[in-house]
Amino acid sequence: MLNHIVIMGRLTRDPELRYTQSQTPVASFTVAVDRDFGGRDGGERQTDFIDCVAWRSTGEFVNKYFRKGSMIVVSGRLQSRKWQDRDGNNRTSWEVTADNVYFGESRRRDDDNRGDYEPERSYGGDRGYSRQSSAPAPASSFSEMEDEGDGDLPF
Repeated sequence: MLNHIVIMGRLTRDPELRYTQSQTPVASFTVAVDRDFGGRDGGERQTDFIDCVAWRSTGEFVNKYFRKGSMIVVSGRLQSRKWQDRDGNNRTSWEVTADNVYFGESRRRDDDNRGDYEPERSYGGDRGYSRQSSAPAPASSFSEMEDEGDGDLPF
């Protein structure tokens, strides 16, 4: 059986970092994800608001480098949680537990983000930073390349 989900969207608020009684860090955040299609009449796209949780160093990473409005890619598993509200009614909540978190956009140019990061870096679990060897170069690098024509291309 397989339970794997990947979502990409923007944070609706700054991540909230808390610690359990055993001092394990956990970050909670909500991602606004646009659907690929519009309404029945072809109108406006709908947006889903998906609750996410990231544990340990992944949660600390999210808290340090992401803020409200940041584009984020979350890879993990979908989990349900059963609980009772104040009136004693049984409730079920669904959330994505993040295994890996990636930057969904290149560095902002306005320097108002929480810290410097490189767009080709990702973070997953407790493995630390990992350099993506096949990551595309940032868009700004393409302007520096010389145009050599299409002579060697097969199409």
